[in-house]
Amino acid sequence: MDFRKIMKKRVLSLSIYQIAILVALIAMLFFFSDSSLLKRIKYENEIRDLKAQIEYYRNQIEVDKVKLNELQSNLENLEKYARENYLMKKENEEVFVIE
Repeated sequence: MDFRKIMKKRVLSLSIYQIAILVALIAMLFFFSDSSLLKRIKYENEIRDLKAQIEYYRNQIEVDKVKLNELQSNLENLEKYARENYLMKKENEEVFVIE
């Protein structure tokens, strides 16, 4: 076939040049624009990760509220917490730290 015949060939009433331009524009829209397909996937993954973090911190807030209420309501629990976490002791106690 002759090169001129190939270039004059039409598909869906569009020339080869028009089809090439359309393919290039579509590629630019999907891969190189600000709202490209790759960026959209990246942003959706980031949103999913942030939602998981939000759920984790909400659960952690609930756990901390329970601990805070327990420590504020009972002096013995507060004393136990201080001794376990800050290595405090009573006057007649000996503390052994094992790591």
